Amino acid sequence: QVQLVESGGGLVQAGGSLRLSCAASGRTFSNYGMGWFRQAPGKEREFVAGINLSGRITNSADSVKGRFTISRDNAKNTVYLQMSNLKPEDTAVYYCAQSTGTIATRQGQYAYWGQGTQVTVSS
Repeated sequence: QVQLVESGGGLVQAGGSLRLSCAASGRTFSNYGMGWFRQAPGKEREFVAGINLSGRITNSADSVKGRFTISRDNAKNTVYLQMSNLKPEDTAVYYCAQSTGTIATRQGQYAYWGQGTQVTVSS
């Protein structure tokens, strides 16, 4: 049974930084792409960033390019999202997800989801 547990969310001022972590268990972590999504109040969940099996290939949404970085440590079964220069519009619940294969951008390509962690950016 796959479990994904996010941590690292919180309240931060605009311009600040946070690092989210997602610890995975239940199947061979290095065999699957990972991703981060977010859902703001009243909005649909959206793709933030994705990473392939080895961690050498990543992609991210235009809204976070240059500010957010996704990475993974296969020895620790953990994926990270380093967020810098945070803006109030980044306020959302952030979800970690494990894909059905390699790097992916669509929600339907992800099989397992964490419970989410709240990120709030004050102006």
